[in-house]
Amino acid sequence: MRSKLIAVAIAAGLGVTSFTVAAAPAQNRTSPTASSAEVELLKAQLATLQAKVEELEQRTDAQSDINVSTGQAVEKATATTTASDKKLASLEKLVNNTKLSGRMYFDFTNIDQKDSDSGKTDKSGIGLDVKRFYLGVDHKFNDIWSMNLTTDFNYSSSDGQTSLFVKKAYVQGKFDDAAVFRVGSTDMPWIPFAERYYGFRYVENTITDRLKYGNSADWGLHLGGELGAGKSFNYAVAVVNGHGYKNPGRSKGVDVEARVGFVPFENMVVAIGGYRGHRGQETENINAVNTAERGDVMVAWASDAFRLGAEYFTAKNWNNVLTAATDKADGYSLWGSVAVADDVSLFARYDNAKLSKTLDGANKNVYYNAGVEYQVTKGFKLAGVWKHEKADKSVGTPVPPHVRNVKTNEVGVFGEVRF
Repeated sequence: MRSKLIAVAIAAGLGVTSFTVAAAPAQNRTSPTASSAEVELLKAQLATLQAKVEELEQRTDAQSDINVSTGQAVEKATATTTASDKKLASLEKLVNNTKLSGRMYFDFTNIDQKDSDSGKTDKSGIGLDVKRFYLGVDHKFNDIWSMNLTTDFNYSSSDGQTSLFVKKAYVQGKFDDAAVFRVGSTDMPWIPFAERYYGFRYVENTITDRLKYGNSADWGLHLGGELGAGKSFNYAVAVVNGHGYKNPGRSKGVDVEARVGFVPFENMVVAIGGYRGHRGQETENINAVNTAERGDVMVAWASDAFRLGAEYFTAKNWNNVLTAATDKADGYSLWGSVAVADDVSLFARYDNAKLSKTLDGANKNVYYNAGVEYQVTKGFKLAGVWKHEKADKSVGTPVPPHVRNVKTNEVGVFGEVRF
């Protein structure tokens, strides 16, 4: 009988639901009462075993649910991490492909200006000027396409006005060093190019810019580049509105400015340029009488230790686009600088221009400056400067007609900060 019970128990433990037990020999049979007790005991053991099996199954199911939940959580965390990595990579790419730049020209000076007709003018006195503060953002889409936005802020103590403009706003396609195409407002071919060799824009504009015979930037289509062995040639062409960057308004036609430069050896350049158009003054209802023209020549040398240059311009009807009268003007500028010690340079410049060779022979402008520059740190320059300007012009009042001149002397500190 005991062997039967063991077999039943084993079968129950193995999950066997039915089996057959061979009848024992007659001589080994026990009484019905003993057999019933053993059966009841066996049933109790089977019930206990079944309960343990059910409990084990429940634990297994619970563990399976936990495993599923854990797997889902891991998948969700992995997806979140992947998305975060993608966002981080996109942000990193945006930061790496976007650059912020800035430049400020400022001065703290004393001005003494005298008018031969009226005496000392209101522009005289001590004051701080922030003549320019450029803040620019460049973004590179890929190896060809990029864009730029540069704002232009300035404050002048002489007129007490603060102005804010968009100086540059363009999309650029750089297909090659010899073919850089821009759409929008950007540097014109001549003035910024001359500034690179002059090197002291924060002290004074170059001659065509100072006398307002050109724009440093304008709205339109621009193409330029460098070519030849060792990039010995450079060029720039601009088809623009003609108003300058402060006025993107439309006109009846377009103006053209161009430049060609030759670099015979490192640090030296010989360049010629020209401008032709109506300076944005001709509209559908206003016809231009004359066409404004300007020609430019520059020979310059520029290195870290030494700069020397000469610029000449000639203009025709620049200020007579809408008048019947015609006129001519021309002028030249000479400049130089030399490093005399670490971070210290001496510089000087002389300009002489005849602004109305036909209508007013007395209309002349002479300007010169001299100073010492100190490189405070990378991106920060200071200069002690003395400037002198004498502007002559014929006037009809008071009678009789006479030559009126305005003399301006300015002494102070000029600075440039850039990053």
